[in-house]
Amino acid sequence: MKGQVVKVISEKFFVKIEDEIIPCKERGKLRNLKTLPLVGDFVLIDKEKCVIEEVLPRVNMLIRPNVANITMAFVITSFKNPDFSTTLLDKLLVQLEINKIKPVICLTKRDLIDDNEFLKYQDTIEYYKKIGYQVLYNTEISKIKEVLKGEMTVFTGQTGAGKSTLLNKLFPNLNLKVGEVSLALGRGKHTTRHIEIIEEDNIRVLDTPGFSALSFLEYSKEDVRESFKEFKDYPCLYKDCMHDKEAECMVKVAVNDGNILKSRYDNYLNFIGEFKDKRW
Repeated sequence: MKGQVVKVISEKFFVKIEDEIIPCKERGKLRNLKTLPLVGDFVLIDKEKCVIEEVLPRVNMLIRPNVANITMAFVITSFKNPDFSTTLLDKLLVQLEINKIKPVICLTKRDLIDDNEFLKYQDTIEYYKKIGYQVLYNTEISKIKEVLKGEMTVFTGQTGAGKSTLLNKLFPNLNLKVGEVSLALGRGKHTTRHIEIIEEDNIRVLDTPGFSALSFLEYSKEDVRESFKEFKDYPCLYKDCMHDKEAECMVKVAVNDGNILKSRYDNYLNFIGEFKDKRW
């Protein structure tokens, strides 16, 4: 029978078939083939034995968080505690672009900064809107619900940014535990211990553990370059230009002219710099 993995706890896989959720183990051959099921996977199971027989082909998958078959991602980004970080935001956007998952930037904790401090972020926020990203605030619950309908959405972002708080607003019956942010480290304590699909009123959201670091080493420099979609508006004279060395590179000219946000370009250079120590 065909079903979808909706939750994974330890080595137990919870598979939904119509309105029934069946706890399953994976068949040994899947472990040997290193094709363990992920939340979001469609699978074939032996219902009598409660065993997953096969993982069906995936549309996409993410490594961190470890999920599959996602159509949309809400990148939860706080202004304060933890502080707004374009580096982490761009890392997440790159990962989503590479995997062809539609990103939505969701800003949280606006109430923790005053209007003068908010002004510092306005140009950055407007830039992300200009290059095609939808930007919402976590207080816009009705609008968020409309955007989520009909999608398989992963909520991701830095630990402590407010994922559980937003999920509690969207699904009041969840009562998810909300963690505090460590003042010493400037990041949150993990409150989500497993990955699970939450479903209600044609809204399907994956709650995932937060994280503070990402690596691109499973991708290529070219993957990272292509994921900065605004670069395509400035075609280079140089074939396969990585936009890092050539003085007459049109992307570099656009940065100098203020048409490409400098923090985005700086992040790009840092990201492709991660490949220097990679063994090919």
